[in-house]
Amino acid sequence: MPETVSTAVGDGIRVETAGAVATVWLDRPDRGNAFTRAMQVELHRRFESLDADDDVRVIVVTGAGKLFSAGADMEPGGNAFAFDAEQHRLAKTEITQRPRPWRMRTPIIGALNGSAVGIGLTFPVQWDIRIVNENAKYGFVFTRRGLIPEQNSLWLLPKLVGLSVATELLLTGRLFTGAEAVRLGLASEALPGDRVLARAREIAADIAANTAPASVGVTKQLLYEMLGQDDREAAFAREWEIFRWMGRQPDSAEGVQSFLEKRAPVFATSKNVALPESAGAPGGLDV
Repeated sequence: MPETVSTAVGDGIRVETAGAVATVWLDRPDRGNAFTRAMQVELHRRFESLDADDDVRVIVVTGAGKLFSAGADMEPGGNAFAFDAEQHRLAKTEITQRPRPWRMRTPIIGALNGSAVGIGLTFPVQWDIRIVNENAKYGFVFTRRGLIPEQNSLWLLPKLVGLSVATELLLTGRLFTGAEAVRLGLASEALPGDRVLARAREIAADIAANTAPASVGVTKQLLYEMLGQDDREAAFAREWEIFRWMGRQPDSAEGVQSFLEKRAPVFATSKNVALPESAGAPGGLDV
């Protein structure tokens, strides 16, 4: 068994590492893991640190207790979102400087062990793979709170589930089960709640054991990069040039050789390897 190392809880976030997999816990079960501003900052600070660590191949995020996250922590009074000018300035600075999960090379798997609404769901939508509780309730409930959807969900959700489904979910703000989330294309798998974390870790372990860190990191980078690319030929050119460049790296030879020798691969290139600046430059394929 790999040694497990636990960090101290900070602002409602706890991190455990076991081998090449880090598990990030939303750790405010007495408040349904509802997000405070400090908790949001700490979550992304942890992501950034884990992404910079070459020993961490995959990040799994789950919730302590029965819920994944009840959304934003709303104290009585009804004005939780009515920022004054100074609060707005501080929040704008923080969100501008916040590291973006889609720019990180490390896969992030959401293990949504229980219900999640509001920001408790829009954060996982930013991540790469989602495993959900088949019977738990999920929802983009913003219109039912006098708000609009946030955390980039208006841009991303239609790309995940299609415009028609996204429009219905976002305008109604209705709740839906984890089983429906899979049918809609929002999650990969729906399982009983007590199996969600184990399944997410199983996927993480498979990635860590059988894939090249650089290949996974670069693939993730290009996937999100291509979401904003409207020139198909430019996308084709960049993909092909990076493919050719990766084929000249040591991990490519090791991947083929380990397959032929029927042994586990030993990949050496960092997940944060720098790509050549010329790859996919405008002008079509480099022939």
